[in-house]
Amino acid sequence: MSVKNLVILGSTGSVGCSTLDVVESSDDIAVFALSAHSNVQLLAEQCEKFKPPYAILSDSAGSEELAERLSKSAPKTELLIGSDKLEQIAAEPEVDMVMAAIVGAAGLASSLAAINAGKRLLLANKESLVMSGQLFMQAARQSGAEIIPIDSEHNAVYQCLPLSDNSRAHVADSSVSKICLTASGGPFLDSSAEQLASVTPEQACKHPRWDMGRKISVDSATMMNKGLELIEACLLFALSPEKVDVLIHPQSIVHSMVYYTDGSVLAQLANPDMRIPIAYGLAFPRRMASGATTLDLAEIANLQFLAPDLERFPCLQLGRAAAEQGGTAPVVLNAANEVAVEAFLDGAIAFTDIPLIIERALSKIPCEAASSLAIIQELDTRTRKLAKELIYKE
Repeated sequence: MSVKNLVILGSTGSVGCSTLDVVESSDDIAVFALSAHSNVQLLAEQCEKFKPPYAILSDSAGSEELAERLSKSAPKTELLIGSDKLEQIAAEPEVDMVMAAIVGAAGLASSLAAINAGKRLLLANKESLVMSGQLFMQAARQSGAEIIPIDSEHNAVYQCLPLSDNSRAHVADSSVSKICLTASGGPFLDSSAEQLASVTPEQACKHPRWDMGRKISVDSATMMNKGLELIEACLLFALSPEKVDVLIHPQSIVHSMVYYTDGSVLAQLANPDMRIPIAYGLAFPRRMASGATTLDLAEIANLQFLAPDLERFPCLQLGRAAAEQGGTAPVVLNAANEVAVEAFLDGAIAFTDIPLIIERALSKIPCEAASSLAIIQELDTRTRKLAKELIYKE
């Protein structure tokens, strides 16, 4: 039995911690490197337990403290400092799989490094793909890298699609009429427009089903996460936006569905536990134990499905519009959203201002072809500057 080396980029986040939980019970997966931005304490604890050859801290502020801790409890773990080291480790020849779990645009460069090096990329960072679009997918085709989505919705679609000829990936073909991504509806599914105007960051971060970081929790509350996931689905499965639907499913049991031309609908069902798609990505094409509780449909009894309310949750419609426009529109959407969410969490804007900031940024920055990474990165920077001006200078 060969052992596969795994790098977890963003190991101190919720997806990273869940990945380590799955790996702990595996005999054929070895942790090669763990990374964090600034969570020195948790990264140190993870290194002490899993003893990886490398630990990466992208923010140098806590490097001395971490180095001292590792010297005592994990002396064989080499500490690397700086975000450029994420790219270096992701492309190391000894690495077989890379879990991309860094939130936001910060995860783009390291995800691309893993793709260019031909690794199996377990993609939990949707923003990387949303930003780089076809450049990302083209790089994977050229290098032969595998991309297995870890978002529960895209992982569900992946599982329900037919296997490609080379048996290394699931693909949408002419037999697929559409796919449907499900959404929990977040914490404000039944809230009125008036109630949404007074939402606090604490309320927005209390997701009813998932335990996630603050940024992703707000994206779920605004339904921007589903807008981003719609763009991601179009890219991952080579589908036009009109072939990607979204349904509200508060129980979060049916994670997505694939509709076929013969009238069949295949769905992937499971308890809402990120360890399930993580285990699938780690073991593919096999299956491995995830530690999740087995689904009991008799106990759940009822499953609901509702059409999303685009008036109360306009971020979903903004995501669809960006997918239809293509080019650099998703770059602007993502960058403006990240700035607006941060401003909301800091108390600078209201919850309902988030889509307004995004819409204004999209209207002020012309869409162009996303023909190079340099163009994408420059536009990302320009959009963030504009979004901050819209928030703090008006």
